[in-house]
Amino acid sequence: MTGVWAVVPVKELAGAKQRLSSCLNPDERRALATVMLEDVLDAVSAVRELAGMVVVTVDPVVTSLAGRYGARVVTEAAQEGHTGAVAAAQRLLTREGQAGMMTMPGDIPRLSSAEIAATLAAHRVAPAFTIVPAHDDLGSNTIICSPPDAVPLRFGEDSFYPHLDAARGRGIEPLVVRQPGIGMDIDNPVDLVAFLKMSPPLPTRTFTFLEQSGVAGRLGESGCSISATPPR
Repeated sequence: MTGVWAVVPVKELAGAKQRLSSCLNPDERRALATVMLEDVLDAVSAVRELAGMVVVTVDPVVTSLAGRYGARVVTEAAQEGHTGAVAAAQRLLTREGQAGMMTMPGDIPRLSSAEIAATLAAHRVAPAFTIVPAHDDLGSNTIICSPPDAVPLRFGEDSFYPHLDAARGRGIEPLVVRQPGIGMDIDNPVDLVAFLKMSPPLPTRTFTFLEQSGVAGRLGESGCSISATPPR
């Protein structure tokens, strides 16, 4: 599948990852969000099968990072939540006549270029819809739509199955692809523990940050409240 643009919506880093407040202070949460995003941008930018990358944001640090990885920065609806930001990108890519959109969040630092390419290769002929669920089968960690506006998207709690229904509502049988790296998002302390325990540990910026900052040690000593909260 060619002509597909990656879309990464990123809210302002200052308020990122509030659900990790029992383990990380505000500076650590902002730093974690930044290194996770850089892991994602690094992997996405290396996928030759993608036509390009769009980052939807108004954050100056994110804008600078996006530029380093050759991404287009779009500010429309950047402050309207994940759903609003992705919808704006869908409209933009549709107006431009692009073949498709592949969207993912900035908090899946174990994703790899190989997983992205394999998911693209599995995507069917348009009109088509492909989804990679979160590890708990609740969140929607990556979605490919061709054309870009083939299916209306609404992210939030338990969005995976509603997205399957939305695709079928448009007459498209959704393709579910499971990828362990893409599926591992980090939203809460439980996710942090799971990420650190995944084998083999990957030399990501995120893993290095968690080790060097002392967060991994605190988690290992149960030094914070480990409780699950609703997924994206």
